[in-house]
Amino acid sequence: MAQPNPIDTEQLKRWRLILGKEAEQTLGEMCADGSLQLSASQQEMDDALAAIYDNTGEEKSGKRSAGLEGSSPRMAKWLGDIRTYFPEEVVTVIQQDAIERKGMRELLLEPEMLKNVQPNVQLVGTLMSLSGRIPERTKETARMVVRAVVDQIKLSLEQKIRQAVMGAINRNEHSPIPNVSSIDWKWTIGRNLKNYNQELKKLIPERVYFYSRAQRSNNWTVIVDMDQSGSMADSVVYGAVCGSIFASLPALETHVVAFDTEVVDLTEKCGDDPVDMLFGVQLGGGTDINKSVAYCEQFLTDPARSLFILITDLFEGGNEAQLVRRMEAMVSSGVRVICLLALSDSGVPYYDEGLARKLAQLGIPCFGCTPQKLPELLEGALRGHDLQSLATRLKQKAE
Repeated sequence: MAQPNPIDTEQLKRWRLILGKEAEQTLGEMCADGSLQLSASQQEMDDALAAIYDNTGEEKSGKRSAGLEGSSPRMAKWLGDIRTYFPEEVVTVIQQDAIERKGMRELLLEPEMLKNVQPNVQLVGTLMSLSGRIPERTKETARMVVRAVVDQIKLSLEQKIRQAVMGAINRNEHSPIPNVSSIDWKWTIGRNLKNYNQELKKLIPERVYFYSRAQRSNNWTVIVDMDQSGSMADSVVYGAVCGSIFASLPALETHVVAFDTEVVDLTEKCGDDPVDMLFGVQLGGGTDINKSVAYCEQFLTDPARSLFILITDLFEGGNEAQLVRRMEAMVSSGVRVICLLALSDSGVPYYDEGLARKLAQLGIPCFGCTPQKLPELLEGALRGHDLQSLATRLKQKAE
């Protein structure tokens, strides 16, 4: 008779950390000595997780107890522990759960606490929602946290966006100055197919075409119109930073607008410091997309060379029928229009499917997008590619 496989105690300990203290007795009974003892480091790890995820202290009503918020020293130790025992991406998840589950939001108003928090996009969104309540003693620390995240996003995206924009805009502007690095291979091959030598089995071009190095100003108008309702926090952070990158490119005339039931033009701030722009955003409130689109129409002086990026979950609190008519007129005039239902690390949106279908019928793609896909999306739009096909391709790549 075959012997059963021996129980892996370390694996049971990992399950204990995942399931919590309530599973300790059941898992312990599976061990040879009838008990399961965590190591000192595992116990500290368990304590850090229990502070957020265990049901201890939970009332019969289902509401959690006050948790960590009662003691600042205890909170500082907890923040240190999760950074010690978990990788950065896990710290981000645990930290965000602490904000949502245990009332950590209020403690972020204390500078000594804010210094110990792992900077990430979700944290910036929380600070933006608290921006009107941040005391003077905490403002500088809050700006340092936001600055760290903004710099990280710019480092990741700025060069890719610059290359995408200039590659798209300069595609047909050829230069007589020979330079191997600036050869337009697609154009050169296409124009010289008639010169293919059958005997040599080679293409012998009569002329080689080069991209121009000239960067004319304001070739295109790009408008970033962002929904600043609370559910769009991550998208607003990425949208604002990307808007500031667009504004730094001489080939683009950039406008950045944020809206809830009111419209705020952030264009002047996006040319300077995106941190200032983010603190100019007030997350929360209702949503009037139609009002913001009406405001942005004034910037569409050359529709055929304009790109309108609407970042919203499409839960319209204003006049939906008028919004659809405005968007239809915009597309008919030649404006390239894209609706990003989310611009976030997950790229997974929660949105009004009915309104999204109406816009899709107008030829406006509506989809969630990760920031890393934005350069490709931008380049395709400026090159005149079919936006629906482009959106489908990007979604397929993400799956």
